[in-house]
Amino acid sequence: MCGLVLLSGSKEEKQRAKASLDRINHRGPDSQKLIHTADYWLGFTRLAIMDLSSSGDQPFKYENKYFLCNGEIYNHKKIKQKYSEFNYQSSSDCEVLIPLLLDKDISKAIGEVDGEFAFVVFDEKSKKIIAARDPMGIRPLFYGKSKKNGEICFASEAKSLMEFSTDIKPFPPGYYYKDGEFICYKDLAREYSYVTDELDEACKKINTLLVEGVKKRLDSDAPVGYLLSGGLDSSLVCSIAQKFSDKPIKTFAIGMSEDAIDLKYAKEVAEHIGSDHTEVIITKADVLASLSKVILSLESWDITTVRASVGMYLVCEYIKKHTEIKVLMTGEVSDEIFGYKYTDFAPSAAEFQKEAQKRVEELYIYDVLRADRCISAHSLEARVPFSDTDFVEYVMSIDPKIKMNSYGQGKYLLRKAFEEGDYLPKSILYREKAAFSDAVGHSLVECIKEYAQKLYSDLEYEKAIQKYKFKTPFTKESLMFRQIFEGHYPSMSKLIKDYWMPNKNWENCDVEDPSARVLPNYGESGA
Repeated sequence: MCGLVLLSGSKEEKQRAKASLDRINHRGPDSQKLIHTADYWLGFTRLAIMDLSSSGDQPFKYENKYFLCNGEIYNHKKIKQKYSEFNYQSSSDCEVLIPLLLDKDISKAIGEVDGEFAFVVFDEKSKKIIAARDPMGIRPLFYGKSKKNGEICFASEAKSLMEFSTDIKPFPPGYYYKDGEFICYKDLAREYSYVTDELDEACKKINTLLVEGVKKRLDSDAPVGYLLSGGLDSSLVCSIAQKFSDKPIKTFAIGMSEDAIDLKYAKEVAEHIGSDHTEVIITKADVLASLSKVILSLESWDITTVRASVGMYLVCEYIKKHTEIKVLMTGEVSDEIFGYKYTDFAPSAAEFQKEAQKRVEELYIYDVLRADRCISAHSLEARVPFSDTDFVEYVMSIDPKIKMNSYGQGKYLLRKAFEEGDYLPKSILYREKAAFSDAVGHSLVECIKEYAQKLYSDLEYEKAIQKYKFKTPFTKESLMFRQIFEGHYPSMSKLIKDYWMPNKNWENCDVEDPSARVLPNYGESGA
């Protein structure tokens, strides 16, 4: 991960600009640079992944333009070959954006970029700004209006804009900004024309595209590690990656000290693929002690996001302290396109697809946000193979009739796609899904809920929730998260649009807790 800021301000505001950049220094502690030009502050904190030398430090400058990019451009070699006559100053993958954007208008150039990115280009002569964010929103970007003159400002995290800007909002994924307008260039949640592929053909393509999605994300000059929960998604990512490695990959699993569900499954996967595996054990005290830090990192008050972030935050903290790893591969995005436990109750194929579209559209404020913040909080970079644009577009274009759970097994297409090739033991490949926060241990969520229950009397709770008119907390746990959030980010609750919850309009899904454990079809999930 890296962090960027572009702030409208005078030279006299250097101290404030530096403080703004320092708030996201965790994203890139390898180097930091802050410059002032044409009434703007441009800052960058770098996590060196490609070209570990100082040659890759940003902002890049060419003539009168400054380039700031937090991202990984997976087709950088192809772009570099196309613009081979350009005088490159580094081997950084992000530098290839310069000749591309000099040669073409952003409306055309952005279609040639394959990667996870958020970038801003500033012309100090004209003071014009262009910016863009990847289609899934894997890399974060926020914007706001300068408190002094109303000019637009950008930053990798909202916390960097708090002192400079008002009306702070997430930059929409799949959009670029030019001439004061936000324009969509790729909508992964759009209406799709369904392909005619039947089950076997669809599974073959799922296999091919996911393998390619993992393969391209192995490109790194810094050490790569893998989060392995023992569930289907992360296990597949690890298994695929191990097939491309001539030595054991490093995998990490986390669980509660008393009732970790997934540790045994993660170990089974690790033994099957031959990875160098580490277990991280946490306690209830660790969970409660982390809550404020987690919410500060997340910039979110959502129940599901906070719960699921605790384990990820703490395992990343361990990895940072005890290893040299700088890149982590994760399994996010699979649920949204293949289905959750609650989508078993989708009343029709059309409703199933509509729900998938909604989840893909909102991923950047839920699971994608969680992965970015928990990992970047510890100066690590997240890579998310299931978010690969080609992969997502294909899966979303499969007729939802064959994606629905009519097989007695959720995510059947993804499981069947990897039956051949000895990727995983069948017991893992066809294991029922457990939510990440539950899989770390049911006691993780229970201890949070118990703590919140003791924190407020019923009268205190009823009085306190009246303060929050936007997305009013509806449990003592949600009130606790909201109060911690407001302590860090007063009056910024609209950064998150809603609570992540199952579709309440469907049978069996009108629940008061987002955990799949409350659904009647949970069954052996997480056992």
